[in-house]
Amino acid sequence: MLMFPEMDQSYLAKDAKRAEKVRELFDSIAPRYDLINDLQSFWLHRRWKRRLVQLAGIKSGQRALDLCCGTGDIALALAGQGAKVTAMDFSEAMLKIAEQRRGDADIEYRTGDALSTGEPEAHYDCVTIAYGLRNLSEFERGLAEMHRITKPGGKLLVLDFGKPPSCLVRFWYLGYLKWMVPCFGRIFCRDAPAYAYIHESLEDYPAQIGIESAMENLGCEKIKTHNLFLGTMAINVGVKM
Repeated sequence: MLMFPEMDQSYLAKDAKRAEKVRELFDSIAPRYDLINDLQSFWLHRRWKRRLVQLAGIKSGQRALDLCCGTGDIALALAGQGAKVTAMDFSEAMLKIAEQRRGDADIEYRTGDALSTGEPEAHYDCVTIAYGLRNLSEFERGLAEMHRITKPGGKLLVLDFGKPPSCLVRFWYLGYLKWMVPCFGRIFCRDAPAYAYIHESLEDYPAQIGIESAMENLGCEKIKTHNLFLGTMAINVGVKM
């Protein structure tokens, strides 16, 4: 049986330790981040991100903010729709790669914290976050910040790992995350715990049902959950009123 080192519990803390440890994690895996995402999702993450951008329905000239932008897939796609895009991440290593991929796209990259962006209130026509909300010390605060900086009538969109409603699917899915995904980390990053983190982070994360409820509590309307790949992934969409 493959054995991996235990996850450092500071990754899951509800304080500043979590932010620092998660930043260190993403800085360390940045060079191989896209490759491992392709392998562990069988290239499907690219389809799911395209679906997120489609659901955003951004129009030319509108403002979009992509939080926890990583290496910039969604920011590039939003810019491709004609949006004026701001892309924010707290990992400078990730942002460096994203900037190298920008080309002539209209994207402004910023180092920042998704819990406290410093952006003006009601400034953006849509705010997206993919595979980032789960990493925050308080996902509710992250959603509240997204809501604050979105214009009335604008959209909040969250793409992240889900919790499948089927017990059988959930069993195989969580087993894959716990045992197989760390293998990719060990082989390509020489860091199995970095990818064991995905499974660990899902333990306290309420996934699509919790995000839907949190959007309701913020007063969003036209809330819809789009389950992907049997609910192992999900996109939550809400409109600020």
